Amino acid sequence: MKATATAPSNIAFIKYWGKKDENLKLPENGSLSMNLSDLSTTTTVEFSSDFENDEIIINGKKDEIEGNRAVKHLDRIRILAGTAQKAKVVSENNFDTGTGLSSSASGFAALSFAAARAAGLNLTEKELSILARQGSGSACRSIPDGFVEWLNGNSSETSYAVSLFSPDWWDIADIVVVVNTGKKEVSTTEGMKTTITSPFFKTRLDNIKEKILTAKKLLKEKNFISFGELVEAEALELHAIMLTSNPSLIYWTPGTLKMMKLVKKWRKEDLPVYFTINTGQDIHLIVEGINKDHVVEKLKEVEEVRNIIVNKPAKGARLIEDHLF
Repeated sequence: MKATATAPSNIAFIKYWGKKDENLKLPENGSLSMNLSDLSTTTTVEFSSDFENDEIIINGKKDEIEGNRAVKHLDRIRILAGTAQKAKVVSENNFDTGTGLSSSASGFAALSFAAARAAGLNLTEKELSILARQGSGSACRSIPDGFVEWLNGNSSETSYAVSLFSPDWWDIADIVVVVNTGKKEVSTTEGMKTTITSPFFKTRLDNIKEKILTAKKLLKEKNFISFGELVEAEALELHAIMLTSNPSLIYWTPGTLKMMKLVKKWRKEDLPVYFTINTGQDIHLIVEGINKDHVVEKLKEVEEVRNIIVNKPAKGARLIEDHLF
């Protein structure tokens, strides 16, 4: 049986960093995010008794099977479906992978939905979110629509994502500013292993629940200025944890710093725009829809900018009819 799914990447407004269970990918804290309209993965999966081995093709290149995370995820799905059939997986991203733009989130969300359906499973949104989380933590947030909360559960059954608001709730944009097309040196998974060595990590966890409640309140009120200030401060706090871990983790490049300074300069010029950064060098600018085009025009004048990707809030993972093979 064959099935195809597409799923968005997402940007976390309140981020998670560190895992209390590495195997189940249970995060140390909950998080809030927004699905992104123009960063997505499309994946086709077919299970068949005719296949002797699994085959994984990503962006036209065949992946090694041994130790492959996607194969491990297929094994989870085979257990759920009670099948031993091998699978062919063809997956395509419309953006660069491994640069900090959360390709694993969209990738494992699409893989989870397509593979589950191809294996004959008809999972609920909650069940799909739990499944996607086990492939890549942030993938669970790419299953529901729009603005999403990943609940801070202490078990696999209680750690999943839910939609807070639909994509059309708020006219804001996430403008991805690509300042370096190279892959990051340290993966997110590896980086998180040093989290507890930061002297500030416990303080972060002590305050994160209240921060999430505040962010949800501002999101509901559509209070852009206060929301933007909180999101930007959250990103800086997260990277402060990375900078003070042992060994330290530095994802920023000169282009990243240039953009951070420019955003602060633009605000002084009465352009309300805020930044956030994931585990990579590229930067996300959060802006109201009315100011989106103005920000894009200013970005076109910045020498360090390699690409500009404008995103609006998007639907979560969904099945489609156009197969990749």
